[in-house]
Amino acid sequence: MTRKLLAEYDGRLGAVMISWPHEDTDWAPMLDQARECYRSLAAAIIKAGCTLVVITPDAAATRAELRHLPSKNIVVVEMPTNDTWIRDYGMLTLEGDTPETPVAADFQFNGWGLKFASNLDNGVTARLLAMLPNADRTDFRPVVLEGGSVETDGKGTVLTTSECLLSDNRNNFKSKSEAEAMLARCLGAGRVMWLDHGALEGDDTDSHVDTLARLASDDTIIYVKCYREDDSHYLDLQLMEKQLKELRTPAGQPYNLVGLPLPEPCYDPDDGHRLPATYANFLITPHAVLMPVYGQERNDMMARQMLESVFAPGREVITVDCRALIRQHGSLHCATMQIPRRFVPLA
Repeated sequence: MTRKLLAEYDGRLGAVMISWPHEDTDWAPMLDQARECYRSLAAAIIKAGCTLVVITPDAAATRAELRHLPSKNIVVVEMPTNDTWIRDYGMLTLEGDTPETPVAADFQFNGWGLKFASNLDNGVTARLLAMLPNADRTDFRPVVLEGGSVETDGKGTVLTTSECLLSDNRNNFKSKSEAEAMLARCLGAGRVMWLDHGALEGDDTDSHVDTLARLASDDTIIYVKCYREDDSHYLDLQLMEKQLKELRTPAGQPYNLVGLPLPEPCYDPDDGHRLPATYANFLITPHAVLMPVYGQERNDMMARQMLESVFAPGREVITVDCRALIRQHGSLHCATMQIPRRFVPLA
């Protein structure tokens, strides 16, 4: 039986994992700002009604940093990590034989194509699953697949990008058809929709789809739209938008497209390079949507209103200031991974 990847907006995904920044990560030069951001993110996850799972190399110290939050909603798991981008090394969740028995899937993580050290992060899912003796799990190693590289409607449609899935140093796929065969075998993809444009400056992931376009329901795609013709992303995002307009739902209808504004350019204060700020990097939970903001009043408000128009009244939109996160080239969705509550390990 080929099991389908659960959609992020599936109500069974009521717990959210984060991985705590520490001295041995790239956060070291700005650790205080990073931890402040992660405390805000943790509070937003709790506010959304989710169980919070925190992966950290120092459980006692991390519990102390989260002491202002209700401990009954938090599980802290001690294990070593290279970095904090758990979207890409955390477990994916597949449908099970019954709605109450989803399946955890473990893929290989190789640091986005051997760009960064990943030996510890690559083992996080296996170590977590070892704590869950009653959880069904599927081992898809040695297939390399990052959670941020795929979007699904939970019904067999997968949205992804060719730049990432066909990049060197991952699976060495020579064609889209080879990648589609893997997605069918591992994620139950009956059809794959490809985006060939839209890479953001400063993105280390080779164009993860969660920075560009997101499936918000069976018939709606929320995506990044560049409204400024003088922005360096304008032409490529126009081409991506053209592709999105050509996509069709399983019923053969055009998708309802919602174009979030591309934030005004954000630059690293140390070396001046552009950072990959994007509002598309939001997280859907059963009762709320957590949205990154970047201290840009007009764009932050515009993006929030657009998400509210899609998700209200069923989900509140909760904002988190992610200006610290983009300093390391990720944002809110990259820093989180949703899982079923039944996959939450005992502390």
